[in-house]
Amino acid sequence: MHARDWFLVFIAIFVPPLAVWVKRGICSKDFLINLILFLLGFFPGLIHALYVISCHPYETDGNQGLIGSSPPPRPPQSEGYGSMV
Repeated sequence: MHARDWFLVFIAIFVPPLAVWVKRGICSKDFLINLILFLLGFFPGLIHALYVISCHPYETDGNQGLIGSSPPPRPPQSEGYGSMV
């Protein structure tokens, strides 16, 4: 597990829905399920949070976070050498 996942485990020990929100996003099914389980009891929410963290490991390619990342925009390219647009 990556260090960020271990940090989420630490957060999940205190507030399981917060760790799932950081990992999967606020409008995900995992977050809503975890919130309901947390409201029913602390331990069901904790077990589900640890399950979500372990099933979705940190991706090192940078495509993970609270805000969906997209590649930077490419500069406009001309049709060829010496072309005038």
